[in-house]
Amino acid sequence: MAVERTLSIIKPDATRRNLTGAINARFEGSGLRIVAQRRMWLTDTQAGKFYEVHKERPFYKDLVKFMTSGPVVVQVLEGENAVLKNREVMGATNPANAAEGTIRKDFAESIEANSVHGSDSAENAANEIAFFFSGCEIVG
Repeated sequence: MAVERTLSIIKPDATRRNLTGAINARFEGSGLRIVAQRRMWLTDTQAGKFYEVHKERPFYKDLVKFMTSGPVVVQVLEGENAVLKNREVMGATNPANAAEGTIRKDFAESIEANSVHGSDSAENAANEIAFFFSGCEIVG
C-alpha cells in the first residue's frame, strides 16, 4: 500500500457547530495523520477558484456562497491510501446515502452543508493541497 496525502476541508456548517475536534478524531482514529492545518475564512475569489471545476453547474454560486459563509479548516491528511480512506471516513456526499458512523451521516445538515470536503483522486489531491499549502507548511 502507498502512503498518500489528501486535502480535507472542514466546512462552515461544522466549524459553526464546533465539530473540528470530533471530525479530526475520526480521521486520526482511522489511521490518517494531520500533517498541515489552517483555519481560514475563504474569500469569494478563493472559493470560486477552488470550485472552478463546477462553474457551469447549477449549484456553483450557492456552493461558493456557502463556503464563504464562515471559517473553514483546510488540512492535509497523510496515510496508507489516504484519498480512499478519507472518502470512506467522510461517507457519501448526500448524507441520506452515507453509511452509519461516517462523518456526513453523523454531522451533516444537508447535501450542501455536509461538514467536509475531501479530494476524489490522488491527482486532484496534489492540486488541491498546492492550492492551500506550500511544501514547507506540510510537516510529515
